[in-house]
Amino acid sequence: MKFLIAPNAFKGTLTALEASRYIQEQLETTYPKAELKVQPLADGGDGTCDLLCASLGIPSIKCLSLNAIGHPMEGYFGWEESKKVAYLDVSTCSGLANLEVEERNTSWTSTYGTGILIQEALKQGANQIVLGLGGSATIDLGAGILQALGFLFLDDHGRELPAFCPDFLAACKHIQRPLKLPNLSFTFLCDVKNPFFGPKGAVQIFGPQKGLRLDDMEKTEKITSDFFNLLVKKSLPEHWKDLPGFGAAGGIAMGLDFFFPCQIEFGSSYFFEQVNLRDKVGWADWIITGEGQYDSQSEEGKACYELKNLAQNLGKKIGLIASSHGDLTSEFDVFLELPPLNFSDPTYKNKAQDQFQGLLKEAILKGLFD
Repeated sequence: MKFLIAPNAFKGTLTALEASRYIQEQLETTYPKAELKVQPLADGGDGTCDLLCASLGIPSIKCLSLNAIGHPMEGYFGWEESKKVAYLDVSTCSGLANLEVEERNTSWTSTYGTGILIQEALKQGANQIVLGLGGSATIDLGAGILQALGFLFLDDHGRELPAFCPDFLAACKHIQRPLKLPNLSFTFLCDVKNPFFGPKGAVQIFGPQKGLRLDDMEKTEKITSDFFNLLVKKSLPEHWKDLPGFGAAGGIAMGLDFFFPCQIEFGSSYFFEQVNLRDKVGWADWIITGEGQYDSQSEEGKACYELKNLAQNLGKKIGLIASSHGDLTSEFDVFLELPPLNFSDPTYKNKAQDQFQGLLKEAILKGLFD
């Protein structure tokens, strides 16, 4: 028997690496003669580039940076010297996970710390940045990154605005480009197809999880629209469209697209290709995957859904571990449903791990993967 262990992260409870380890340990106990391959998955969400570098053996470079509200922290990025490519996640320095709940406020969070990492990559000789957009704490249209790369943002008196000043976008009335832009292109990895503007955009869909209050929604839409118009004046794009993915990470891809060669990759297909997942699926008899919640959003291109399609195309059996609603999981050969969690319970992470391991052990002992 050949097993491919390929879970996504279980958001807020288990990383993809932790879930892989638990599945591997249980399979080794029950099937000591089985052949196992481990390939944890990511699809553009929080930590995608981190996991990609771990999968490909790309080394990392550490450097001092700042979190989304300007507090010092250690950052890092993957560095592929032969290709002069740096791999980094917005979540590393500018992510929600680095902030306490009371620190989440989109009027002062900034991507400046991510810009510091990009500057460090430039010092190494980078000419391409692969940037994972999941898990950001910001809606600044990439202004913080641009500021770290030499752009000046001025108030209505022509005074330079410092990074992390309150209401940065609202205070900005003029933008000065650097005399020479870095020779740099960007590939953005994301797991959502939302545009930046509108009812399915960055402010209305993702703002609340980043600390934006509902009664500030309309004001924030106006502020971001005004700032967008400043970017337009400085870049003079010939043909601009609000593309799918521009709503990810508070509009980083949209803001940088005005000034640099950019492309958006929807994370699962990019990740699958980089780690040669098709061959690994072709090798296996069974694939075991999972994520925290399998729902209608999963079918918009998330890793478990795309892996299920790949497995079926190659005639392989696949099992899913997740919470879910409805009949969306019926196409999996085995579905192990995780019970709901009480996230207000301070021990919820330990309970999630116990539930995951217990459910998996029971299913394997019942012979569901025989």
